[in-house]
Amino acid sequence: WYQRRVRASDLSGMYNSLLDKYMQPGFWHAFFVSLAVIIVSEIGDKTFFIAAIMAMKHPRMLIFSAAIGALIVMTILSVVLGFLTTVIPQVYTFYAATILFVVFGLRMLYEGYHMSDEEGQEELEEVQMELKKKEEEIDNQKSVSDLETGKIEAAASSSKPSLANNILKSVFSPIFITAFTMTFLAEWGDRSQITTIILSSREDPWGVCIGGCFGHSLCTAGAVIGGRMIAQRISVRTVTLIGGVVFLLFAVSSLYRGPD
Repeated sequence: WYQRRVRASDLSGMYNSLLDKYMQPGFWHAFFVSLAVIIVSEIGDKTFFIAAIMAMKHPRMLIFSAAIGALIVMTILSVVLGFLTTVIPQVYTFYAATILFVVFGLRMLYEGYHMSDEEGQEELEEVQMELKKKEEEIDNQKSVSDLETGKIEAAASSSKPSLANNILKSVFSPIFITAFTMTFLAEWGDRSQITTIILSSREDPWGVCIGGCFGHSLCTAGAVIGGRMIAQRISVRTVTLIGGVVFLLFAVSSLYRGPD
């Protein structure tokens, strides 16, 4: 009875400590800032179209899991990099973050102002061409692999594959790997990655990480479910202009809060 009571008190203490942490204003500020940055940066972005196009030809859940897996890994890496910069005096990271917010905001406004209404369609066609080349490479590799392993597959076909084998085949299938690697490489060095690094150096890293992952999940789910429809109904130019305004607002907010 005593041990059960101790365990219950330990669980209660853990729950209260987690509740205290995630009810802090700093956590929620970081969460919503990170969420807003991801949404305005990713809608109509290259990673958005990769998930949208691949989901039209392959199982949606497979493409979603591959794309969101790559984006979560990238978000965690970015948050860790940003957190490591906390060894730098805060005043320097404050001014660096503010300047980058202004640069990104002005650049997005410039790009949006000079962007044509067909910009989203052009990005979509570019991604389609890249995916077509990638799928042709996969088909060529698959045909060679099928010739080499034909005898082994014929012998194994007599036994019913297990659930674990099916899961492994899905996870390590060429389609999953293609979606994962293309999303990861497209996100590397992207505006949203750099902004995540900046935010983690200034804001609560847990809030930035969870908000970023949630934002990526929303955008990727939208791309997988109806990416083409979203791209046609939502102007990439408008999203870019809104994103520029949002980044400038973050810069003003950062100046208002100050380096401390």
